Amino acid sequence: MKKINITSAVLLIYLLVMSVIGWPGNKPDIGWTQYCLVIVLTLGAIFLLRHVQIKRFKSREKIKNERKNTGKN
Repeated sequence: MKKINITSAVLLIYLLVMSVIGWPGNKPDIGWTQYCLVIVLTLGAIFLLRHVQIKRFKSREKIKNERKNTGKN
């Protein structure tokens, strides 16, 4: 579970850095809607990845426990 937290933290820090670098500032040609939409979609992708990683981790643990229990019987 620790690797999942590290991966999520790194991706969130990366998003923060890219958001600061891409800040529209005084550029009128860049729309705020597009800027915010990209950030929200990226956050959604990060949390979807986290959900999939947690689900995969739990299923691996379940299979591991089932193999351990059937091996002893």
